[in-house]
Amino acid sequence: MTTNRVANLLRRRESPQRPTFLELFFDLVYVFALTRIVHELVLDYTRGHVADTLTTSLSENGETLLLLLALWWIWAQTAWTTSRFDPFQPAIQFVVLATMFGSLLLAVAISGALAETGLLFASTYVAIQVGRTLFFVLTLRGHDLRRVNMLALVWFSVSAVPWIVGAFAPELTRNSLWALALAIDYVGGRLGWPVPRLGRSQVSSWAVAGDHLAERYWQLVIVALGETILTSGSSLLRGPIVAERIMALTLSFLTTVLLWRIYFYRAGQILGEAVAASAKPGRLGRSAEFSHLLMVAGILVTSAGSELVLIDPVGHAKHAWVAAILGGPALYLVGRSVFEYVTFARVSRPRPIGILVLAAIAPVMVGLPPLAVAAVAAAVLLGIAVPDAIRAHGRPLEQASPPR
Repeated sequence: MTTNRVANLLRRRESPQRPTFLELFFDLVYVFALTRIVHELVLDYTRGHVADTLTTSLSENGETLLLLLALWWIWAQTAWTTSRFDPFQPAIQFVVLATMFGSLLLAVAISGALAETGLLFASTYVAIQVGRTLFFVLTLRGHDLRRVNMLALVWFSVSAVPWIVGAFAPELTRNSLWALALAIDYVGGRLGWPVPRLGRSQVSSWAVAGDHLAERYWQLVIVALGETILTSGSSLLRGPIVAERIMALTLSFLTTVLLWRIYFYRAGQILGEAVAASAKPGRLGRSAEFSHLLMVAGILVTSAGSELVLIDPVGHAKHAWVAAILGGPALYLVGRSVFEYVTFARVSRPRPIGILVLAAIAPVMVGLPPLAVAAVAAAVLLGIAVPDAIRAHGRPLEQASPPR
């Protein structure tokens, strides 16, 4: 392929920054995938002895976290791909659609990924990462980005070994091998895929379409919030529609609205401006990616907690259930605090205060009706959203000021 043809694949600075319909279409798979993750979390919290034991529940959640991290890494790399390359080009559309189909297979394999469908999950993940990276190695001849993909291909080839071997291993060994494989992938990406004698890619110097990347993160947050509505509505239909369960649905909806409000309050609106203002846009983009991983994980745990409340709204909240109902919003606020720092180089006090309040009240919530625990979680989120609104009222919008 000639240099001109390679250049045609790249996103031009003057090109529209808005995500394309293809990328929105791609996200549809993640509605299904995130729903499967929440389903696994609910199973983690409702399996007999697990429901009563916080330590065991965290162990079960760790297994589900492995699956979420694999899905996240696929989604995030696709977002960066369409941020650098022109998604209107047929070759890039092929990559996105092939990744979309692979993500669908991963989502299908989630329920048994730690048992009978482990090989399907591992082999599909490896095929996406190695296949996509190899495609760009072969396509980008004569361009600097070819070297980046060559370095990444080395790392993905190394991580493929524990992925595939783990699929055939007993449960404990499998979890360890897959955790190692994910660590290789994440550390490699964070360090710029260093390879002896070949050097590494300088992440901080990567060209980033800031507005495009920001909107992709927004869209995934909306997908995750939409999943909470889908899950809570479906859960209500699986049982009697009585006053207590309607109240649980109402609290779930209110919590979802508050999470949305807290996310989009200013920092969520100007990530693109922060990327443009940063001296190291690639590094800031990676930090924003990490903060959104925490927030999406928090939303999914919150969604699982809402489903638990719908299962038994007036029973006795077990340790693991309290951890889900309060821990989801707390994890979300941790991610939102990181995101605020990425955008403004500071963190508003209501966010860490909210995290501390959720952690402090958790022990006294055990044994109370799950409906009451959910109401407390919503009240804490409301206590953060209201000061945000008061602070913003009548004042000019704050400008992005990312860390130096």
